[in-house]
Amino acid sequence: QVQLVESGGGLVQAGGSLRLSCRASQRPGAVGWYRQTPGNSRALLGSINSAGGTNYVDSVKGRFTISRDNAKNTVYLQMNNLKPEDTAVYYCNAAGTWTSTAYSQGDYWGQGTQVTVSS
Repeated sequence: QVQLVESGGGLVQAGGSLRLSCRASQRPGAVGWYRQTPGNSRALLGSINSAGGTNYVDSVKGRFTISRDNAKNTVYLQMNNLKPEDTAVYYCNAAGTWTSTAYSQGDYWGQGTQVTVSS
């Protein structure tokens, strides 16, 4: 069992930045970041493998960056130039299957962290 705890969400003005953290209870393997808005399913934003390779969906390329610190079992999501449409609950997912162009979710989810972007 891998336990995940997200943190770093909050309220930010449009154009601002936030860095979310996903801390795992043990080495999480490949990790994906998702977000969910009311009435919608969780949408993948991007993912990172154990070696630091990343992929992103087109809508966040150039604005969001995923990184990891394996010594801390922590994966980060740096979000820049935030827009009101980025408002959502953000989740990390661990132990998924990573390729250079895709991520298939694993069995472990964090509790989510709310990001609200004001205009």
